[in-house]
Amino acid sequence: MHINIDDLGMYFEKGKPVLDRLNLSFEPGRFTGLLGPSGCGKTTLLRILAGLERPTSGRVRFNDQTMVDMATGIFIEPEKRNVGMVFQNYAVWPHMTVFENAAFPLRMQKRPKSEIAERVHAVLTQVHMEELSHRRPDALSGGQQQRVALARALVQQPRVLLLDEPLSNLDANLRAEMRTLIRALQQEHGLTAIIVTHDWADAKALSDTVVVLRQGQIEQMGPPEELVENPNSDFVVSLTQ
Repeated sequence: MHINIDDLGMYFEKGKPVLDRLNLSFEPGRFTGLLGPSGCGKTTLLRILAGLERPTSGRVRFNDQTMVDMATGIFIEPEKRNVGMVFQNYAVWPHMTVFENAAFPLRMQKRPKSEIAERVHAVLTQVHMEELSHRRPDALSGGQQQRVALARALVQQPRVLLLDEPLSNLDANLRAEMRTLIRALQQEHGLTAIIVTHDWADAKALSDTVVVLRQGQIEQMGPPEELVENPNSDFVVSLTQ
C-alpha cells in the first residue's frame, strides 16, 4: 500500500500548528518510524491516517483511493480503510478472552464462525498466544497484552499497520523481543507499517526510513544510519544519540 500525504494541516485557533502543510509518502511494504518529542505532531498524523481525526486541510491517498480531501469534503470512515492499529495502552477489553479480543474485528464484520476461528487461530499462533487463548487480560503480562493487541490488528488482514508508542510500557528485554516480532510480522505480511515513537532504539531497530518531526514539519528523513552519520541539525543529533 502506497500512502501519499499532500499539504496536510492541523491547526487550532490559538498556538502553533500541530501539522503544518506536511507532504510525505510512505512506500509499499516498508516500515517507517515517526520520531520526535511530545507535541511534534506524530500521533496526530497517525490518527489522521487511521481516520480517527479529521485534518484542517490537505489530502491523504491510499494508492489511488482518496481517504481524506478537506477541499472536496471526502472523508472515508475508519472501518472502511482496512487499517490495523496498535495503541500505547494496548486497549484490550478486560471482559473478553484473548480469543474474543482477537476475534472482535471479524465479528463486527459478521464473518462466518468457521472463518473467524481459522483466522484467529492463525494470528494467535503467529504472536505466540494460541495456548493462552482462553485467558482474560488481567491474567496476562504487559507483553502478552501487547501481543493480543497486535493479533487483533493483524486478524483483519490490513493493508496498513499503524503503531502508536506500542513498546513504551515494556521493560528492556520485552521491548527487544517485541521489536523482533513486530518486524518479522510486518515483513511476512508485506505490510506498509508506521510506528510513532520518541525512542531512537525502537525507531532504529524497526524502520527502513525514519522521519524526524519538529513542530509539525519534517526536520529530516532517511535510513536510520543516514540520520546518525549525516544529521542536518542539532535537533536531529539530540534524538539519535
